[in-house]
Amino acid sequence: MKFLLWCVLLVLCWPLALIALVLYPLVWLILLPFRLLGIAVEGALGLVWAIVTLPARMLRAR
Repeated sequence: MKFLLWCVLLVLCWPLALIALVLYPLVWLILLPFRLLGIAVEGALGLVWAIVTLPARMLRAR
């Protein structure tokens, strides 16, 4: 889908399409730490949720 949108942009306005082609990897690199932070926060929250719900799961298992 992204490639098709880029092709349409290339036909309509090729300088903007080339700028987008150059800037896309740079933006991806800039956003990479935020993705890693999101993965870490999701893992920490999952661990906290597992610890909080452990007693209920232990009682339900009996």
